[in-house]
Amino acid sequence: MIRVVVVDDEALVRSGFELILNASDGIQVVATAEGAQAVDVIRREHPDVVLLDIRMPDVDGLTVLREIQTLPEPPTVAMLTTFDTDEYILTALRSGAAGFLLKDTEPEQLAHLVRTLAAGGVVLSPKASRALLRGHPGAGTPQDADVARVNLLSDRERDVLVLIAEGLSNADIGTRIHLSAGTVKDHVSSILTKLRVSSRVQAALLAERAGLLSDDGADTARNNGR
Repeated sequence: MIRVVVVDDEALVRSGFELILNASDGIQVVATAEGAQAVDVIRREHPDVVLLDIRMPDVDGLTVLREIQTLPEPPTVAMLTTFDTDEYILTALRSGAAGFLLKDTEPEQLAHLVRTLAAGGVVLSPKASRALLRGHPGAGTPQDADVARVNLLSDRERDVLVLIAEGLSNADIGTRIHLSAGTVKDHVSSILTKLRVSSRVQAALLAERAGLLSDDGADTARNNGR
């Protein structure tokens, strides 16, 4: 059972997500909270996944995210937002969020995205994440240091990195490129070490900055190791 906590300042959003997710097999919303109570609720409930509003009037989502990251075993956190170009999303991703969900996500997609998060996947809209990067001064421009780190990767690791950026879990990556989940896990560990990052999201953002996720770069990665 995937344990979920929903944090949002709007009662309608909290109850809507709770209703949708509790109707899905293998998912249980164990609590909902407003921002001020969020960290205490998360400490008490030990959820696997937290859906966290990025903009709240009492305590903003970025502050809550940073507090969650200090917990001994922090859950996977995805930010909730109304717009896929929210100016705070990039900061949240760099602060440890595993992705973001739009509040108007289709109900049939919501459970799938929560399962992806629980399985270690990344929930990002490629179009939105690239727009965010390009809208951040200097962030969308390939950097020599980023390119150098990406060049340390083997061809197969580049394949895996592109699929990480697509939001796939280890199991899904293995299915896509015909590898066992254990082998994919080893590749992911090596990728994080070589790129000197601590999360899959940070690896995806670095790959974007290095130009690996451009059409040409992605095509090259898909063709490598074949």
